[in-house]
Amino acid sequence: MYVPYYLLPGITMIELFDLTGKTAILTGGAGGIGRALALGMARCGADILAADLDPDNFKETADAIRALGRQVTVLKVEVTEEQSVSDMVDSALEEFQHIDILVNAAGIAIRKPAESFPINEWQKVMDINVRGTFLTCQAVGKVMIEQGGGKIINISSVRGRFGAPKDYAGYCTSKGAVDALTRTLACEWGKYNVLVNAIAPGTVETDLVRPMLAKPEDAERLKARIPVGHWAMPEDIVGPVVFLSSKASDFISGQIIYIDGGMTAGT
Repeated sequence: MYVPYYLLPGITMIELFDLTGKTAILTGGAGGIGRALALGMARCGADILAADLDPDNFKETADAIRALGRQVTVLKVEVTEEQSVSDMVDSALEEFQHIDILVNAAGIAIRKPAESFPINEWQKVMDINVRGTFLTCQAVGKVMIEQGGGKIINISSVRGRFGAPKDYAGYCTSKGAVDALTRTLACEWGKYNVLVNAIAPGTVETDLVRPMLAKPEDAERLKARIPVGHWAMPEDIVGPVVFLSSKASDFISGQIIYIDGGMTAGT
């Protein structure tokens, strides 16, 4: 039965955001945002299963998580393949016995003009960003339904809501689909206490984006559209994800939360 946090005896504000005893799966865990989220959630008490195609990139983060006294498992996972996702879930249950949080941070961006976008590359974007998100939600959702609840956070983008004037036809479309999937799963699974939300960052400085930000003209154009005057760092994504993973968000589902420095407020 749902009990509002303010009715729980003696709970403090800090405890609202405490993830101690929780197990979190992060796909795309070795990416710039994924590593920041894994470490941030571990600092709030969560044990971590990080899934990525290149798990070696997670080694330093895994060591830092272990130094916090948290458990961490790192797996090579292809999110577009049902068997690989199923094996990931089995490994999580074998290691931790339960899955409380899923963060879908695996994603790709291929930027080419719409009129000449190769269909095989278009399909690759859809497979990773949409199919991969659905497969992991489906596999973990089954476990959460049986457990009696859980939290799912999909990583979308401001481009799921707004188009772009150049080279974003595949990426924008895929993130729009992630938004629609998030809302639909929230409607279907709310009765099981499985809460599904998404965060939608604007520009975040990661290894993939840094070459573009190094071009003065592109950097100034991006900053000019952000009211706070600068783009995000991966650590700026941690707080909202911890919030959506924690007891503090127990009555929030089906929402797309923009982390963009005010960009979409003025678009």
